[in-house]
Amino acid sequence: MTIPTHTNSLMMPSMMETTHVTLDMARNELSVPLLCDALDALGFHHQSPRLPFRHQTAPFGAPAPMLMGFCKTTLWVDMAHVDPKPYELELAAVDSCKPEDVIVCAAGGSFRSGIWGELLSTAARNTGCVGVLVDGAVRDIHKMRSMEFNVVALGTCPYDSKDRQRVVDFDVAVEIGGVTVHPGDLIAADEDGVVFVPKSVIDQVLTAAWHKAHAENQVRDAIQAGMTASQAFKTFGVL
Repeated sequence: MTIPTHTNSLMMPSMMETTHVTLDMARNELSVPLLCDALDALGFHHQSPRLPFRHQTAPFGAPAPMLMGFCKTTLWVDMAHVDPKPYELELAAVDSCKPEDVIVCAAGGSFRSGIWGELLSTAARNTGCVGVLVDGAVRDIHKMRSMEFNVVALGTCPYDSKDRQRVVDFDVAVEIGGVTVHPGDLIAADEDGVVFVPKSVIDQVLTAAWHKAHAENQVRDAIQAGMTASQAFKTFGVL
């Protein structure tokens, strides 16, 4: 089955009732745990990096919005010399983004600088990019929060990346917390964590997660009506 890697609608497999699910529907109805459960069922047991990512730009006192889109990968390295072409590849990567992309910055957890900030967010959003995940640090938090640009990272650092870190490649396979991430994979991040869905199984995973979400609603309603947890699991087979 061909997976549409840059579209806002994903068709469900014919093995279930035909349902047309958009990314916006998935953002509103699904969660990282549901996607992890669906991946587990398909034999993908190591798709969520066990790293303390958090939504750096979530509004104060409000739930962090779901970040979901297609991976636009960038590979970063630390450096300690004068960069003859600062920002060259990171700008090229941002400029080549497509709508519904999420820029994934594989920086090995480095806090040497804040590699993402306000200006890159502005440029990325102009391309239709919906957010960024940084395996490292970011800066300009207040300005990015006011832009309502979705930024997920390990933390913050006020230093500029010039002569400290740089992109050495993009649109290549990268590793985030032991998870291999390819361009076009689906990324989802919420308050429970981050998960990467291989592009070859995006439709199957979203289908399974969608159906489990609605099955869990039935279980919750049954338990609230007085059914025991054991009875609910025996009846619905969902936990």
